Amino acid sequence: MSIPYNVQKVSPGQTYVGAQGIAYGAGASAETVGAQQICMNVMPIPPGGRAKVHHHENIETIAYMLDGSCTLFYGDQLEHRLEFETGDQCYIPGNVAHAPCNLSGAPCTFIVVHGSGSDQDGIVLLLELDAILAEK
Repeated sequence: MSIPYNVQKVSPGQTYVGAQGIAYGAGASAETVGAQQICMNVMPIPPGGRAKVHHHENIETIAYMLDGSCTLFYGDQLEHRLEFETGDQCYIPGNVAHAPCNLSGAPCTFIVVHGSGSDQDGIVLLLELDAILAEK
């Protein structure tokens, strides 16, 4: 029996490692359900873990801190910093350099939504900023 209207379910358990260096829990995306304009994935970050500095070219991001706490460094030279706790939401416009870092001693988990079918669309790694991040 086919599911009408292409409505689909994504069950937990699928994972992948993104270009940002984070192991994600796969959610609804181009890869799993054929989404074209939006995707949502689970981003767990272990204590001491961090993403590579990157931006999403012309793609907006919204993240919800499901549990734990996390620090987001952002800006042209990562000169800005926001702290997130359980229940906080974050909006990042396209083309803004950023890197979430778990500086706490406990795991944290974000639910991440991008304005594109895949969270890997439009990623630009900013490796020159990783050295700046390492000093923070």
